[in-house]
Amino acid sequence: MKLSEEIKDQALTHAKEESPRESVGLVNIVRGREKYYRCKNQAEEPELHFSLDPSDYLKCEKQGEIIAVIHSHPTTNQDPSEADKVACERNNLPWFIVNPNTEKWGYYEPSGFRLPYVGRQWAHGIVDCYTLWKDWYKGELGIEMSEYNRQDDWWHKGENLYLDNFKKEGMREVKLEDIQYGDILLMNIESPVPNHAAIYLGENIILHHVTNRLSSRDVYKWGGYYHKMTAKVLRHESR
Repeated sequence: MKLSEEIKDQALTHAKEESPRESVGLVNIVRGREKYYRCKNQAEEPELHFSLDPSDYLKCEKQGEIIAVIHSHPTTNQDPSEADKVACERNNLPWFIVNPNTEKWGYYEPSGFRLPYVGRQWAHGIVDCYTLWKDWYKGELGIEMSEYNRQDDWWHKGENLYLDNFKKEGMREVKLEDIQYGDILLMNIESPVPNHAAIYLGENIILHHVTNRLSSRDVYKWGGYYHKMTAKVLRHESR
């Protein structure tokens, strides 16, 4: 897919105005013509990544079919990040990336990209602990999990993502002393509600993705930090 010079100029202007924050916009088709639709970046740290306001997406979609996503990289080059690739695969649209300083463009389209389980870079709502749980369950157990919109710091804003939804995902609570391979540990990490999920791999090893760290395998030590933070253990009904 190629963008018209008019669309590129509008997106670049938007990116320059928003810099050093990342800009985000959509391209739709209105009455047979491509239009650039500016969107709000609602991320808590807009200088590092973007989070598209769902209401902007719906408004744009009502005007015409959405055919592309455009966002800026004001502090890095125009190449897509791991989070960009994951999000692109998720929404199944081509992505264009512009650096407002160099005015260079990058491009990525859905191609079946999959991240490894260990060593993932953190991007909340796109590549985080729930993404890892979702990917691991699909890849290792063949279990499909639903996608949920996850705004930054949702656990301090009255939301309860895991406890509100685990039953509809086919999960049930089990005792910690009965934990087995593939169970999910829900933890309260500096939070009044469970806001972190880890996958139990057996032999006191967990796979998880902690905020602002690379995803990793860690020792789950009884009496240790993660053990003390554990609120619930979940198991899928198929197991």
